Parts: sequence; structure tokens; C-alpha cells
Amino acid sequence: MASYALIDCNNFYASCERAFRPELNGRPVVVLSNNDGCVIARSSEAKAMEIAMGTPYFKCRSLMERRGVAVFSSNYALYGDMSARVMQTLSRFCPAVEVYSIDEAFCDLSGVPGGADAYARRVRATVLAWTGIPVSVGIGRTKTLAKLANRFAKKQPRSRGVFDLDASPDPDRVLRWTDIGDVWGIGPRHAKRLRALGVTDALKFRKLKRDWVQKKMTVTGLHTLLELRGFPCHGFQAGPADKKTIVSSRSFGHPVTRLDHMLEATAQYTTRAAEKLRKQGAVAANIMVYLQTNKFRLGQPQYSNTLSVPLPVATAHTPTLIRAAKSGMLRIFKEGYQYKKCGVMLSGLEPEHGRWLSLLALPPDHRPGDGPLMRAVDRVNQRWGRDTVSFAASGVTRDWRMKREMRSPRYTTVWEEILTVRAK
Repeated sequence: MASYALIDCNNFYASCERAFRPELNGRPVVVLSNNDGCVIARSSEAKAMEIAMGTPYFKCRSLMERRGVAVFSSNYALYGDMSARVMQTLSRFCPAVEVYSIDEAFCDLSGVPGGADAYARRVRATVLAWTGIPVSVGIGRTKTLAKLANRFAKKQPRSRGVFDLDASPDPDRVLRWTDIGDVWGIGPRHAKRLRALGVTDALKFRKLKRDWVQKKMTVTGLHTLLELRGFPCHGFQAGPADKKTIVSSRSFGHPVTRLDHMLEATAQYTTRAAEKLRKQGAVAANIMVYLQTNKFRLGQPQYSNTLSVPLPVATAHTPTLIRAAKSGMLRIFKEGYQYKKCGVMLSGLEPEHGRWLSLLALPPDHRPGDGPLMRAVDRVNQRWGRDTVSFAASGVTRDWRMKREMRSPRYTTVWEEILTVRAK
């Protein structure tokens, strides 16, 4: 019998901050979104204070200061690296691992020695010891049941972080405890329709007729029904699916009014997108640029625009992509506006070694030296930290950068910010 496990990092962003700051254990911790705008992550202590997700920071700042909440700006370099460490640890102990998101992974625990529950507890303890990140583990015959079991493991302290639905004396009680809106694969629209019909939990949904579910909820709903009945419909993927588009965008730390600053930001975001493109082993045939003012500033003139720039030959060559992006931005930028955000999107992605070529010219990254140069830049930045080698078009001061006044050090990816330990 198959045994799926969903391993989910608890309060992941907050846990990453605590991993290097043990004095924060037991203290409420929150992480803010770009430009320190809204709350996007909370520790259990912060949740107990009823600080809601998405709350603007300026609305709860005084409360946090009074209650001693540790507040951090988002530190995505740290979170991404810590996620990779967790997934690498899981890969050493689980026969198959499918990374589902930055803080979740499905694991195959079929036939592991000592049984799935005991093995999962050892894995959980190892992840905590090696990375400092606490995780919860839900185990079931299917991915949907594993998701449901993971939610129970998080919400019920008596499970001690691991819950095996197959080993439960009353699995139907767990399904009855799960709200229909919390079932993986059932979105808000279907959940609303099901509640109107009296189907309020996972157990009632499981009892519905197959034909009715397939007619009203298509094959996706049918797969959810079958998985709740213990029939696997979602197998393991060898790796994450390739992206169809790649977007790189950020809000500015303060309104941008100058063209040179806008072009610097465009070049920087294009550089980030190109890095992701090469990591996927793909090339792009089109780049779209866009900009917009702050629509919430009603007293200011508003303007937004987008422009797609087709490339003669699909490429992952950063200088070529930067030139195309800047040419597009020059055509849509207008003076007299205070811009809040800009970004780029790469589309028309195809494998690097399977693209259409031109009879008239070689692609830029096929010219002698260009391909090896891009690989060398990527390796240097991966080894020594982001922007160790950067393109001049991105500027030096970058006054437009987003505001992150409370960002913690990038402990694991930047040499200058590594922890210093002194023995007394």
C-alpha cells in the first residue's frame, strides 16, 4: 500500500529568522512583504495575538511595539537557501521527494523500515537538528489525504508534529473535522456551492456520487473524491514543471520619476529573470515590460502601460535581453508621473537546445565566449553572493530599490553577513 507524506515547514519565514536567533524562541515574530508593507508570515505567538495575515504594518505597528514583537523585512535569499537545505535533508532519507512549494514537499514513505509514523518522526527530528526548521508531517494513502493529515498534525498538539491517517483509530472523524474549504483541490467557488448543498466537511464530500461530482466539478473534483476514498490519482513528479513565463518585478522603495532610474530598475529585473531562465535551461522569444503608478494615490495622475518586444532569436543572453527591455521601456515611459512599480516578463520559452534558429544570424549566446561568460557570471554570483558580478546598466547606487529597513543578515549566502562565533 502506498504511503504518502506531506512535510510542511511550520511558519517557515518566521522559523528561518529564529534559526539564527535562538533568543527569539517564545517571542512573537512577524515578517513583512516588499517595502515593509503588510504582514506575510507570523509565528504561533503572533497568531495568538490575532495579528491577521495581510494586515498593513502601519496599522499594527504600535501594538507590535507594545507587545515586543520582533519584526523583519522579507529576506528571500535566506528563505530560498533554507528551503533548499530542508529539501536536501529530506532527499537523503526519503526514497522519493517532490518539492511542492518553498516550504512543502511530498515524500514517498512506502515500505520504510519501522513503519511510516516512526520513520517520519526520525526525519522530523533530523530536519530540526540539521536546519533548525520545525516541520509537521501528515501521512496518508494519497496526496490529498496526506495534506489533510498534515493539517491535523499542525492543529492538534497531541500529534506532536506527525499524524498518520491510516494508523488513526477513527479516520472518518478527522475527515469530519476538516472543513470543505480546507480540502486540497476544492477552491472557494466549489466550496461555496457545496456548502449551499449541505456538504460542509470532507467526509460528506467523500460520500457524494462519482457521476455528480464529475459533472459539477469536472475531472479535478473527481480526482479529489477518489483520493479521499484512498485511490491515488496524483503520482510523484520527477521535478518541478518548467515555467511557461518568468516574471521579475518589485515595487520601488519610493516613487520613481526619472527615466534613468526606471531604466536601471528594468535592467536589474531583466538580469534576475535571465538568471532564472538559464537555471531552467531555456531561452525566451519575447520580453514584455510594464510600469504603473500607485493606483491608491487618488489625488495623483495615474498611468500604466505594457509593451512586448519580440526577439529575432530566442535567447538567454542577459545583455541582449537588457537591450530589448530598455528599448521597450523607452517607448512607454512618460515624464510627469510618480511610478510605483515596473517589471519584465519573459515568454515564448523553449528548451535551449531545441529552439528555432535564424538562417541570417546566430543567437547572441552562440557567439564565441558569450555562453561561457553567462555561465561564469552565474557561478560567481552563486558562489559569492548575488550581484558580486552585475551589469553596469543596473546602476550602482540603485536609489529606487525597495525598502527593507529591518532585513536580517543573509547568513547563508553572503560571506560578509555570515555569523561570527567567538569562544570565551
